[in-house]
Amino acid sequence: MSREQHIARTFVELADTLVEDFDLIAFLQQMTVRCQELLDVVDAAVFLSHPGPHLYSPAPCDPGPALQRVLETACVQGPAVEAHRTARAADGHTPGDEGPRWPEFTAHLRQAGYAFATAVPMRLRKETIGSLLLLDSNERPLTADDLALAQALADAATIGLLHSRTIQQQDTVNEQLHTALQSRIVIEQAKGLLAARSNTTLNDAFEAMRRHARQHRILLSAVAREVIDTGAVPGGRPPAVPPRQDTDAE
Repeated sequence: MSREQHIARTFVELADTLVEDFDLIAFLQQMTVRCQELLDVVDAAVFLSHPGPHLYSPAPCDPGPALQRVLETACVQGPAVEAHRTARAADGHTPGDEGPRWPEFTAHLRQAGYAFATAVPMRLRKETIGSLLLLDSNERPLTADDLALAQALADAATIGLLHSRTIQQQDTVNEQLHTALQSRIVIEQAKGLLAARSNTTLNDAFEAMRRHARQHRILLSAVAREVIDTGAVPGGRPPAVPPRQDTDAE
């Protein structure tokens, strides 16, 4: 598949929110996977406001403690907050600055092995619902083309999320966000276990769980719990979990 075809497929995926069984966790995590693939960055994370001005990261790319500290700090300081606040792209480089703009965030960033962080807002017209944070081990900014692509991906995801919100009650969306925060570790643990068990990559393990969830119309978090609790491998027997409901009742 060419890069152009990959980009086109990704935009189709980001538009796939107007469905009855829309799974917010799978949607956001899939977005981070596609950003890693298309933008050639080490990690990516989505931050959403839930509700109000504070940011949360419901779908990180990896549960490791070093990255977790980066994400926790990024909720209150750093380019993700700046991009959300200003509705413009932000990074840690400011010409003429002798020190980092965000000392605590930068310290955790370096400790985790990253050298550069860029964030773009998740926005639609005057409404900004969060930001997309991109982390890389090379101290180089994104090219103008890649930054434009990152913003386009964030904009497409925002449109999909806001369209989904117009169909559902606002309290349902907020409940999904709350559930995403609770479920993300379970999904990441299952992804790691499945990758080790199947001798495959974390992204391939996530794709297998996501595909299985869609095929059997069950929640991604339910598949993850089955992987952890029973050692089930997606693609084998369907997990013994109830069918998908309107909300992810954990």
